[in-house]
Amino acid sequence: MNTESIHFVTGRLAEPALRNILAQIAENSGFRFTVDVLPITVAALMTPDWIAKRISVPPGTDRIVLPGYCDGDLSAISAVANVPVDVGPKDLRQLPQFFGQSAIKDSFGEWDIDIIAEINHAPRLTTQQILAMADEMRSDGATLIDVGCLPESNWNGIGDCVKALKDAGHRVSVDSLNPVEIAAAASNGAELVLSVNASNREHAADWGIEVVAIPDDIHDFRSLEPTIEWLTDHNVPFRIDPILEPIGLGFARSLKRYMDARELWPDLEMMMGVGNLTELTDVDSAGVNMLLIAICQELGIRSVLTTQVINWARSSVKEIDAARRIAHYAINEKVPPKRVSDELLSLRDPQLLKYDLSQIETLASNIKDNNYRILAEMGQIHLLGSRLHFQGEDPFDLFDQLADTDPKNLDPSHAFYLGYEMCKALIALQLGKQYTQDEALRWGHLTVPEKDRHRLRKRKY
Repeated sequence: MNTESIHFVTGRLAEPALRNILAQIAENSGFRFTVDVLPITVAALMTPDWIAKRISVPPGTDRIVLPGYCDGDLSAISAVANVPVDVGPKDLRQLPQFFGQSAIKDSFGEWDIDIIAEINHAPRLTTQQILAMADEMRSDGATLIDVGCLPESNWNGIGDCVKALKDAGHRVSVDSLNPVEIAAAASNGAELVLSVNASNREHAADWGIEVVAIPDDIHDFRSLEPTIEWLTDHNVPFRIDPILEPIGLGFARSLKRYMDARELWPDLEMMMGVGNLTELTDVDSAGVNMLLIAICQELGIRSVLTTQVINWARSSVKEIDAARRIAHYAINEKVPPKRVSDELLSLRDPQLLKYDLSQIETLASNIKDNNYRILAEMGQIHLLGSRLHFQGEDPFDLFDQLADTDPKNLDPSHAFYLGYEMCKALIALQLGKQYTQDEALRWGHLTVPEKDRHRLRKRKY
């Protein structure tokens, strides 16, 4: 039996992922393959005429498979290639199904960056408050719980705090430069110290745990060298942190220091404290965390320290947990982190499913019962019912129009329901989100599914 020879067309960005998938499915599907990487970064931007001028079809090719976004008249390609031309799926990960196989189990969900979640100002909190925060952080993805001490002070209760966290099953680090506090934390089970430099490194050998080395001068990452040498000579395990600086105080230069440090010390473990950016920038933290974790993934920085004190960064641990899985997948699979996970898409949805006016009118004309349908389309809220269709931007106006019809089915519970749903529809319109009646709006990892409570019990008012 002859083996079919298929020629796949792609762009530079998708080439590694395409070759990887084809290598896994070709034998089971009974075809040989060749790959034509055309001079374009994003395959989705190709057009049939553009491809026809650049494609190079090997002898013996039986058919061609184009990227899924390449639509239109394919005759120009067929004329050049003189073989059948097909359009594949829009998502490369669907190629196995395209050839009748089961989906390939991919590596999404794996990660290799530890999240060190700091409890700030721990001496000001009760043990129960600390334990509750630690449990929540661990549930959100934290690897270690960092006990944040106060500068220029000596917390006598740190040993008891660390012991309580360890008894609750947490891994613990301590954020202090004070050798007395650090010693008490280490003797009660802490496994990491943030941080050491020339001011306290001579005590590090006594603690018996790993430390984070920081520069003596944060603007000069080479000032880490004496501390690295001392820790190495005294067999103290360590990781380094060149220190991320906030925007306005040297952010770009500090990123360069991480890159320079990785080039100078390719084998050293590294940490990045991301809170200096998320806590000190007036922007929702999810996108910032995603970019910083991507940088860490590319540079082999295997731990990050985060805080979630300011309100806009209050879910940073959960965001970093999502970001580390997305970045790990993208970088290891050599694909952009697009359509991998919608966990960090909070403000707007991945895509909108739209109705046109004729579809809405058809839906309205087919309603025969006493229930109402609500849509959010074309910048307006549409309220549909039997023999009625109101539309507008203001739910109050729509409700007034409905009330003017003197409806017999609008008891208080039904009115409350309509107001609740139209409010959701208005939010969806304002933010560019998908609205589906009786379903929760999607907020990525923040989504809270709605309970089945829409048809409220009729009450006597």
